[in-house]
Amino acid sequence: MNSILDIPEIRALDGPARLIRIPNQIDVPVTPRLVKLIDAPEFQRLTKISQLGMVAFVYPAANHNRFEHSLGVFRNALLFLRQFANQTRFQKMVSVQDAKTFILAALLHDIGHWPYCHPIEDIRIDDFPSHESFATEYIVRSPIANCIRDDWGVEPEEVVAVINRRRDTSARAILSSMLSGPIDIDKMDYLYRDSLHAGVPYGQNFDTLRLIRSLCLNEAGNRLAITKKGRTAAELMVFARYVMFSEVYWHHAVRSATAMFQRAFFLWHQRQSQNPQFNQSLRRMFESGESRMIDQLLLDCGTSPESRILESLFGIQRRLYKRVANFSFHQNAEIFARVAYQPYSWLVNSSDRLAELVGKRIGHRVLASEVLIDAPPVGLEVQFDVDVYYPDTDSYQKLGDVSPVVNTLATRQFDDFVKQVRVFVAPELLSKVAKLDFEELLFAATESNRVS
Repeated sequence: MNSILDIPEIRALDGPARLIRIPNQIDVPVTPRLVKLIDAPEFQRLTKISQLGMVAFVYPAANHNRFEHSLGVFRNALLFLRQFANQTRFQKMVSVQDAKTFILAALLHDIGHWPYCHPIEDIRIDDFPSHESFATEYIVRSPIANCIRDDWGVEPEEVVAVINRRRDTSARAILSSMLSGPIDIDKMDYLYRDSLHAGVPYGQNFDTLRLIRSLCLNEAGNRLAITKKGRTAAELMVFARYVMFSEVYWHHAVRSATAMFQRAFFLWHQRQSQNPQFNQSLRRMFESGESRMIDQLLLDCGTSPESRILESLFGIQRRLYKRVANFSFHQNAEIFARVAYQPYSWLVNSSDRLAELVGKRIGHRVLASEVLIDAPPVGLEVQFDVDVYYPDTDSYQKLGDVSPVVNTLATRQFDDFVKQVRVFVAPELLSKVAKLDFEELLFAATESNRVS
Protein backbone atom coordinates (compact mmCIF):
# COMPACT_ATOMS: atom_id res chain seq x y z
CA MET A 1 0.00 0.00 0.00
CA ASN A 2 1.94 3.00 -1.30
CA SER A 3 -0.64 5.77 -1.09
CA ILE A 4 -3.30 7.00 1.28
CA LEU A 5 -5.71 6.64 -1.63
CA ASP A 6 -5.02 2.88 -1.60
CA ILE A 7 -6.53 2.45 1.87
CA PRO A 8 -9.59 0.21 1.26
CA GLU A 9 -12.01 2.46 3.17
CA ILE A 10 -11.00 5.49 1.10
CA ARG A 11 -11.24 3.53 -2.14
CA ALA A 12 -14.73 2.45 -1.06
CA LEU A 13 -15.93 6.07 -1.15
CA ASP A 14 -16.12 5.83 -4.95
CA GLY A 15 -16.40 2.14 -5.65
CA PRO A 16 -18.93 -0.61 -5.03
CA ALA A 17 -18.95 -1.43 -1.35
CA ARG A 18 -21.19 -2.41 1.47
CA LEU A 19 -22.89 0.69 2.77
CA ILE A 20 -24.59 1.87 5.93
CA ARG A 21 -26.98 4.73 5.33
CA ILE A 22 -27.32 7.43 7.98
CA PRO A 23 -29.44 10.58 7.87
CA ASN A 24 -29.74 12.53 5.71
CA GLN A 25 -29.24 10.09 2.81
CA ILE A 26 -25.52 9.77 3.56
CA ASP A 27 -23.84 6.52 2.55
CA VAL A 28 -21.01 5.34 4.80
CA PRO A 29 -18.79 2.76 3.09
CA VAL A 30 -17.86 -0.20 5.25
CA THR A 31 -15.28 -2.93 4.75
CA PRO A 32 -15.06 -6.35 6.44
CA ARG A 33 -12.46 -5.13 8.92
CA LEU A 34 -14.60 -2.10 9.75
CA VAL A 35 -17.64 -4.32 10.35
CA LYS A 36 -15.68 -6.28 12.94
CA LEU A 37 -15.07 -3.06 14.87
CA ILE A 38 -18.60 -1.68 14.74
CA ASP A 39 -20.07 -5.08 15.66
CA ALA A 40 -17.95 -5.25 18.82
CA PRO A 41 -20.02 -4.93 22.04
CA GLU A 42 -17.93 -1.95 23.16
CA PHE A 43 -18.94 -0.07 20.01
CA GLN A 44 -22.52 -1.33 19.83
CA ARG A 45 -23.20 0.13 23.28
CA LEU A 46 -23.10 3.55 21.56
CA THR A 47 -26.48 2.70 20.00
CA LYS A 48 -27.95 3.07 23.51
CA ILE A 49 -26.33 6.43 24.26
CA SER A 50 -27.97 9.52 22.80
CA GLN A 51 -25.82 12.20 21.24
CA LEU A 52 -27.64 15.12 22.84
CA GLY A 53 -29.12 13.83 26.08
CA MET A 54 -31.35 16.54 27.53
CA VAL A 55 -31.92 18.34 24.21
CA ALA A 56 -34.70 15.86 23.41
CA PHE A 57 -36.78 17.46 26.20
CA VAL A 58 -37.16 20.47 23.90
CA TYR A 59 -36.57 18.99 20.44
CA PRO A 60 -38.24 15.54 20.61
CA ALA A 61 -36.68 14.20 17.40
CA ALA A 62 -33.14 14.90 18.65
CA ASN A 63 -32.72 11.37 19.92
CA HIS A 64 -29.97 10.20 17.57
CA ASN A 65 -27.15 8.23 19.13
CA ARG A 66 -23.38 8.29 19.31
CA PHE A 67 -23.19 5.26 17.03
CA GLU A 68 -24.67 7.28 14.16
CA HIS A 69 -22.45 10.25 14.94
CA SER A 70 -19.33 8.07 15.02
CA LEU A 71 -20.10 6.74 11.56
CA GLY A 72 -20.53 10.30 10.32
CA VAL A 73 -17.17 11.33 11.79
CA PHE A 74 -15.54 8.24 10.26
CA ARG A 75 -16.85 9.23 6.81
CA ASN A 76 -15.58 12.78 7.27
CA ALA A 77 -12.13 11.36 8.08
CA LEU A 78 -12.11 9.56 4.73
CA LEU A 79 -13.09 12.76 2.93
CA PHE A 80 -10.39 14.78 4.72
CA LEU A 81 -7.71 12.23 3.89
CA ARG A 82 -8.77 12.03 0.25
CA GLN A 83 -8.48 15.82 0.01
CA PHE A 84 -5.01 15.82 1.57
CA ALA A 85 -3.71 12.70 -0.21
CA ASN A 86 -2.36 14.57 -3.24
CA GLN A 87 -0.81 17.46 -1.31
CA THR A 88 2.97 17.05 -1.25
CA ARG A 89 3.52 18.66 2.15
CA PHE A 90 0.91 16.39 3.75
CA GLN A 91 2.40 13.30 2.10
CA LYS A 92 5.80 14.12 3.57
CA MET A 93 4.39 14.50 7.08
CA VAL A 94 1.64 11.84 7.25
CA SER A 95 2.28 8.25 6.21
CA VAL A 96 -0.23 5.62 5.14
CA GLN A 97 0.19 4.11 8.60
CA ASP A 98 -0.64 7.47 10.19
CA ALA A 99 -3.70 7.79 7.96
CA LYS A 100 -5.01 4.37 9.04
CA THR A 101 -4.49 5.41 12.66
CA PHE A 102 -6.49 8.56 12.01
CA ILE A 103 -9.38 6.60 10.46
CA LEU A 104 -9.53 4.38 13.54
CA ALA A 105 -9.37 7.38 15.89
CA ALA A 106 -12.26 8.99 14.01
CA LEU A 107 -14.42 5.88 14.31
CA LEU A 108 -13.56 5.24 17.97
CA HIS A 109 -13.27 8.81 19.30
CA ASP A 110 -16.51 8.54 21.32
CA ILE A 111 -16.26 4.89 22.36
CA GLY A 112 -15.64 5.79 26.00
CA HIS A 113 -18.76 7.93 26.37
CA TRP A 114 -21.37 6.88 28.89
CA PRO A 115 -25.03 8.01 29.25
CA TYR A 116 -25.34 11.77 29.91
CA CYS A 117 -21.57 11.99 29.87
CA HIS A 118 -21.10 15.73 29.32
CA PRO A 119 -23.52 16.94 32.03
CA ILE A 120 -21.85 14.57 34.49
CA GLU A 121 -18.33 15.58 33.52
CA ASP A 122 -19.23 19.26 33.82
CA ILE A 123 -19.78 18.64 37.55
CA ARG A 124 -16.08 17.72 37.83
CA ILE A 125 -16.38 15.34 40.76
CA ASP A 126 -12.98 14.62 42.33
CA ASP A 127 -11.37 11.28 41.39
CA PHE A 128 -14.20 10.56 38.96
CA PRO A 129 -13.32 8.44 35.90
CA SER A 130 -13.19 10.28 32.57
CA HIS A 131 -14.67 9.06 29.33
CA GLU A 132 -11.14 9.24 27.90
CA SER A 133 -10.02 6.62 30.43
CA PHE A 134 -12.89 4.37 29.36
CA ALA A 135 -11.95 4.89 25.72
CA THR A 136 -8.33 3.97 26.41
CA GLU A 137 -9.38 0.79 28.17
CA TYR A 138 -11.75 -0.27 25.39
CA ILE A 139 -9.22 0.42 22.63
CA VAL A 140 -6.14 -1.02 24.33
CA ARG A 141 -7.46 -3.88 26.44
CA SER A 142 -10.69 -5.14 24.85
CA PRO A 143 -11.06 -7.48 21.83
CA ILE A 144 -11.12 -4.30 19.73
CA ALA A 145 -7.35 -4.10 20.30
CA ASN A 146 -6.85 -7.40 18.46
CA CYS A 147 -8.88 -6.16 15.48
CA ILE A 148 -6.80 -2.98 15.34
CA ARG A 149 -3.52 -4.91 15.39
CA ASP A 150 -4.47 -7.89 13.22
CA ASP A 151 -6.74 -6.30 10.61
CA TRP A 152 -5.29 -2.80 10.40
CA GLY A 153 -1.66 -3.33 11.35
CA VAL A 154 -1.88 -0.45 13.81
CA GLU A 155 -0.92 -0.38 17.48
CA PRO A 156 -3.94 0.53 19.67
CA GLU A 157 -1.80 2.94 21.70
CA GLU A 158 -1.27 5.01 18.53
CA VAL A 159 -5.03 5.38 18.13
CA VAL A 160 -5.36 6.50 21.75
CA ALA A 161 -2.59 9.06 21.24
CA VAL A 162 -4.52 10.76 18.44
CA ILE A 163 -7.83 10.67 20.35
CA ASN A 164 -6.11 12.20 23.39
CA ARG A 165 -4.66 14.95 21.16
CA ARG A 166 -1.01 14.17 21.75
CA ARG A 167 1.12 16.40 19.54
CA ASP A 168 4.59 15.01 20.21
CA THR A 169 5.24 14.26 16.53
CA SER A 170 4.46 16.28 13.42
CA ALA A 171 2.03 13.66 12.14
CA ARG A 172 0.13 13.49 15.47
CA ALA A 173 -0.06 17.28 15.64
CA ILE A 174 -1.67 17.40 12.19
CA LEU A 175 -4.02 14.50 12.81
CA SER A 176 -5.05 15.86 16.23
CA SER A 177 -6.00 19.19 14.62
CA MET A 178 -8.11 17.30 12.08
CA LEU A 179 -9.93 15.35 14.81
CA SER A 180 -10.25 18.14 17.39
CA GLY A 181 -9.61 21.67 16.24
CA PRO A 182 -11.30 24.77 14.86
CA ILE A 183 -12.47 22.95 11.74
CA ASP A 184 -12.53 19.23 12.41
CA ILE A 185 -14.30 16.06 11.41
CA ASP A 186 -16.17 15.95 14.74
CA LYS A 187 -17.74 19.43 14.61
CA MET A 188 -18.43 19.07 10.91
CA ASP A 189 -20.65 16.08 11.69
CA TYR A 190 -22.30 17.01 14.99
CA LEU A 191 -23.32 20.54 13.96
CA TYR A 192 -25.04 19.17 10.86
CA ARG A 193 -26.43 16.03 12.50
CA ASP A 194 -27.70 17.72 15.67
CA SER A 195 -29.37 20.43 13.61
CA LEU A 196 -30.95 17.87 11.30
CA HIS A 197 -32.45 15.79 14.10
CA ALA A 198 -33.51 18.78 16.16
CA GLY A 199 -35.44 20.04 13.14
CA VAL A 200 -33.68 23.41 12.97
CA PRO A 201 -31.70 24.84 10.04
CA TYR A 202 -28.85 26.45 11.96
CA GLY A 203 -26.19 23.76 11.64
CA GLN A 204 -27.00 22.67 8.09
CA ASN A 205 -26.20 25.83 6.18
CA PHE A 206 -22.41 25.86 5.91
CA ASP A 207 -20.84 24.48 2.74
CA THR A 208 -19.20 21.25 3.91
CA LEU A 209 -17.85 20.19 0.53
CA ARG A 210 -16.32 23.58 -0.23
CA LEU A 211 -14.74 23.62 3.22
CA ILE A 212 -13.22 20.17 2.68
CA ARG A 213 -11.94 21.14 -0.76
CA SER A 214 -10.17 24.13 0.77
CA LEU A 215 -8.22 22.10 3.34
CA CYS A 216 -4.45 22.53 3.45
CA LEU A 217 -1.68 22.72 6.05
CA ASN A 218 -0.66 25.87 7.89
CA GLU A 219 2.65 27.61 7.24
CA ALA A 220 4.47 25.64 9.94
CA GLY A 221 3.08 22.39 8.56
CA ASN A 222 1.82 21.18 11.94
CA ARG A 223 -1.94 21.63 11.75
CA LEU A 224 -4.92 22.06 9.48
CA ALA A 225 -5.58 25.31 7.61
CA ILE A 226 -7.85 26.41 4.76
CA THR A 227 -7.33 28.29 1.52
CA LYS A 228 -9.13 31.56 0.91
CA LYS A 229 -11.80 29.70 -1.10
CA GLY A 230 -13.03 28.13 2.14
CA ARG A 231 -13.18 31.35 4.14
CA THR A 232 -16.91 31.97 3.73
CA ALA A 233 -17.73 28.33 4.50
CA ALA A 234 -15.58 28.57 7.64
CA GLU A 235 -17.36 31.76 8.71
CA LEU A 236 -20.71 30.04 8.27
CA MET A 237 -19.49 27.10 10.36
CA VAL A 238 -18.46 29.46 13.16
CA PHE A 239 -21.86 31.14 13.03
CA ALA A 240 -23.63 27.75 12.91
CA ARG A 241 -21.86 26.74 16.09
CA TYR A 242 -22.81 30.01 17.77
CA VAL A 243 -26.50 29.65 16.88
CA MET A 244 -26.62 25.96 17.79
CA PHE A 245 -25.32 26.76 21.26
CA SER A 246 -27.67 29.69 21.62
CA GLU A 247 -30.84 28.02 20.35
CA VAL A 248 -30.29 24.32 21.02
CA TYR A 249 -27.51 23.29 23.42
CA TRP A 250 -28.09 26.20 25.81
CA HIS A 251 -31.84 26.65 25.29
CA HIS A 252 -33.26 27.57 28.70
CA ALA A 253 -35.47 24.45 28.95
CA VAL A 254 -32.54 22.21 27.95
CA ARG A 255 -30.51 23.85 30.71
CA SER A 256 -33.38 23.34 33.17
CA ALA A 257 -33.35 19.59 32.49
CA THR A 258 -29.54 19.57 32.63
CA ALA A 259 -29.46 21.41 35.96
CA MET A 260 -32.03 19.02 37.40
CA PHE A 261 -30.12 15.93 36.28
CA GLN A 262 -26.81 17.30 37.52
CA ARG A 263 -28.20 18.05 40.97
CA ALA A 264 -29.80 14.60 41.22
CA PHE A 265 -26.62 12.85 40.08
CA PHE A 266 -24.47 14.94 42.43
CA LEU A 267 -26.64 14.03 45.43
CA TRP A 268 -26.80 10.39 44.35
CA HIS A 269 -23.02 10.28 44.07
CA GLN A 270 -22.57 11.78 47.54
CA ARG A 271 -24.75 9.03 49.01
CA GLN A 272 -23.53 6.07 46.99
CA SER A 273 -19.80 6.79 46.97
CA GLN A 274 -19.61 5.70 50.61
CA ASN A 275 -20.46 2.15 49.51
CA PRO A 276 -17.34 -0.08 49.19
CA GLN A 277 -18.81 -1.58 46.01
CA PHE A 278 -19.52 1.81 44.46
CA ASN A 279 -16.84 1.78 41.74
CA GLN A 280 -18.02 -1.58 40.45
CA SER A 281 -21.68 -0.53 40.36
CA LEU A 282 -20.71 2.77 38.71
CA ARG A 283 -18.88 0.94 35.96
CA ARG A 284 -21.83 -1.40 35.33
CA MET A 285 -24.11 1.60 35.13
CA PHE A 286 -21.88 3.45 32.68
CA GLU A 287 -21.54 0.40 30.46
CA SER A 288 -25.32 0.17 30.15
CA GLY A 289 -27.66 2.33 28.13
CA GLU A 290 -29.53 5.41 29.27
CA SER A 291 -32.75 3.69 30.25
CA ARG A 292 -30.99 1.14 32.47
CA MET A 293 -28.92 3.90 34.05
CA ILE A 294 -32.03 5.91 34.93
CA ASP A 295 -33.73 2.83 36.34
CA GLN A 296 -30.72 2.17 38.57
CA LEU A 297 -30.56 5.80 39.73
CA LEU A 298 -34.24 5.75 40.64
CA LEU A 299 -33.83 2.46 42.49
CA ASP A 300 -30.87 3.75 44.46
CA CYS A 301 -32.49 7.09 45.29
CA GLY A 302 -35.61 5.61 46.88
CA THR A 303 -37.65 8.44 48.41
CA SER A 304 -34.80 10.95 48.64
CA PRO A 305 -35.05 14.49 47.19
CA GLU A 306 -33.04 13.47 44.15
CA SER A 307 -35.62 10.77 43.39
CA ARG A 308 -38.29 13.45 43.05
CA ILE A 309 -36.10 15.35 40.59
CA LEU A 310 -35.49 12.23 38.52
CA GLU A 311 -39.20 11.40 38.49
CA SER A 312 -39.91 14.92 37.25
CA LEU A 313 -37.48 14.31 34.39
CA PHE A 314 -38.03 10.69 33.47
CA GLY A 315 -41.36 9.79 35.04
CA ILE A 316 -44.75 9.50 33.38
CA GLN A 317 -45.40 13.25 33.60
CA ARG A 318 -42.59 15.63 32.72
CA ARG A 319 -42.22 18.52 35.20
CA LEU A 320 -39.27 20.67 34.25
CA TYR A 321 -38.19 23.36 36.67
CA LYS A 322 -39.17 26.88 35.62
CA ARG A 323 -36.81 29.73 34.85
CA VAL A 324 -37.29 32.70 37.19
CA ALA A 325 -34.14 34.66 36.38
CA ASN A 326 -31.34 34.75 33.86
CA PHE A 327 -28.22 36.90 33.68
CA SER A 328 -25.94 37.11 30.67
CA PHE A 329 -22.53 38.75 30.69
CA HIS A 330 -23.92 41.72 28.79
CA GLN A 331 -27.11 42.06 30.82
CA ASN A 332 -25.51 41.87 34.24
CA ALA A 333 -21.74 41.54 34.17
CA GLU A 334 -21.43 41.60 37.96
CA ILE A 335 -23.74 38.64 38.57
CA PHE A 336 -22.23 36.74 35.64
CA ALA A 337 -18.68 37.28 36.87
CA ARG A 338 -19.65 36.21 40.37
CA VAL A 339 -21.40 32.95 39.41
CA ALA A 340 -20.09 31.75 36.03
CA TYR A 341 -17.22 29.22 35.86
CA GLN A 342 -17.38 28.39 39.55
CA PRO A 343 -16.92 24.80 40.80
CA TYR A 344 -20.14 22.81 40.86
CA SER A 345 -19.98 22.27 44.62
CA TRP A 346 -19.94 26.05 44.97
CA LEU A 347 -23.12 26.28 42.88
CA VAL A 348 -24.78 23.64 45.07
CA ASN A 349 -23.91 25.51 48.25
CA SER A 350 -25.13 28.78 46.75
CA SER A 351 -28.36 27.14 45.57
CA ASP A 352 -28.97 25.78 49.06
CA ARG A 353 -28.47 29.23 50.54
CA LEU A 354 -30.73 30.76 47.90
CA ALA A 355 -33.48 28.25 48.74
CA GLU A 356 -33.28 29.32 52.40
CA LEU A 357 -33.58 32.98 51.47
CA VAL A 358 -36.51 32.32 49.13
CA GLY A 359 -38.28 30.37 51.88
CA LYS A 360 -37.90 33.26 54.30
CA ARG A 361 -39.24 35.75 51.76
CA ILE A 362 -42.36 33.76 50.92
CA GLY A 363 -42.94 32.47 54.45
CA HIS A 364 -42.92 28.88 53.30
CA ARG A 365 -40.30 26.14 53.67
CA VAL A 366 -38.42 25.59 50.44
CA LEU A 367 -36.37 22.44 49.99
CA ALA A 368 -32.77 22.87 48.86
CA SER A 369 -33.49 20.69 45.82
CA GLU A 370 -36.35 22.98 44.70
CA VAL A 371 -34.08 25.90 43.71
CA LEU A 372 -31.23 25.41 41.25
CA ILE A 373 -28.57 27.79 39.97
CA ASP A 374 -27.30 26.92 36.51
CA ALA A 375 -24.14 28.56 35.17
CA PRO A 376 -21.45 28.09 32.53
CA PRO A 377 -19.15 25.30 33.77
CA VAL A 378 -15.43 25.53 34.30
CA GLY A 379 -13.66 25.45 30.94
CA LEU A 380 -14.36 27.47 27.79
CA GLU A 381 -15.39 26.18 24.39
CA VAL A 382 -12.66 25.72 21.79
CA GLN A 383 -11.72 28.85 19.87
CA PHE A 384 -11.64 29.16 16.08
CA ASP A 385 -7.94 29.87 15.66
CA VAL A 386 -7.34 28.70 12.09
CA ASP A 387 -5.09 30.02 9.35
CA VAL A 388 -6.23 31.06 5.87
CA TYR A 389 -3.83 30.59 2.96
CA TYR A 390 -3.79 33.12 0.12
CA PRO A 391 -2.09 31.49 -2.92
CA ASP A 392 -1.81 34.73 -4.90
CA THR A 393 0.50 36.24 -2.25
CA ASP A 394 1.73 32.93 -0.79
CA SER A 395 0.79 34.17 2.67
CA TYR A 396 -1.21 33.06 5.70
CA GLN A 397 -3.57 35.09 7.90
CA LYS A 398 -5.57 34.23 10.98
CA LEU A 399 -9.25 33.73 10.17
CA GLY A 400 -10.13 36.00 13.08
CA ASP A 401 -7.97 38.78 11.60
CA VAL A 402 -9.70 38.74 8.22
CA SER A 403 -13.25 37.93 9.36
CA PRO A 404 -15.28 40.24 11.61
CA VAL A 405 -17.74 37.38 12.22
CA VAL A 406 -15.07 35.09 13.61
CA ASN A 407 -13.33 37.88 15.46
CA THR A 408 -16.56 38.59 17.35
CA LEU A 409 -17.79 35.07 18.02
CA ALA A 410 -14.75 32.84 18.31
CA THR A 411 -13.07 34.33 21.36
CA ARG A 412 -14.09 34.18 25.01
CA GLN A 413 -17.07 36.34 24.02
CA PHE A 414 -18.62 33.20 22.52
CA ASP A 415 -19.29 31.76 25.94
CA ASP A 416 -20.33 35.15 27.30
CA PHE A 417 -22.93 35.57 24.57
CA VAL A 418 -24.56 32.15 24.46
CA LYS A 419 -24.20 30.87 28.03
CA GLN A 420 -26.11 32.47 30.87
CA VAL A 421 -26.48 32.25 34.61
CA ARG A 422 -30.02 31.11 35.36
CA VAL A 423 -32.17 30.33 38.38
CA PHE A 424 -34.76 27.54 38.14
CA VAL A 425 -37.42 26.58 40.66
CA ALA A 426 -39.77 23.63 41.04
CA PRO A 427 -43.05 24.28 39.14
CA GLU A 428 -45.16 24.51 42.28
CA LEU A 429 -43.04 27.42 43.52
CA LEU A 430 -43.39 29.55 40.40
CA SER A 431 -46.43 31.60 41.41
CA LYS A 432 -45.10 32.07 44.96
CA VAL A 433 -41.78 33.56 43.87
CA ALA A 434 -42.95 35.56 40.87
CA LYS A 435 -42.45 38.93 42.56
CA LEU A 436 -39.11 38.24 44.21
CA ASP A 437 -35.98 40.16 43.22
CA PHE A 438 -33.65 37.29 42.31
CA GLU A 439 -30.78 39.62 41.50
CA GLU A 440 -30.76 40.79 45.10
CA LEU A 441 -31.30 37.27 46.43
CA LEU A 442 -28.53 35.83 44.29
CA PHE A 443 -26.11 38.46 45.52
CA ALA A 444 -27.02 37.63 49.11
CA ALA A 445 -26.82 33.87 48.54
CA THR A 446 -23.34 34.07 47.01
CA GLU A 447 -21.82 36.79 49.16
CA SER A 448 -20.54 34.43 51.87
CA ASN A 449 -19.64 31.73 49.34
CA ARG A 450 -17.43 33.60 46.91
CA VAL A 451 -14.47 31.95 45.19
CA SER A 452 -11.94 34.17 43.50
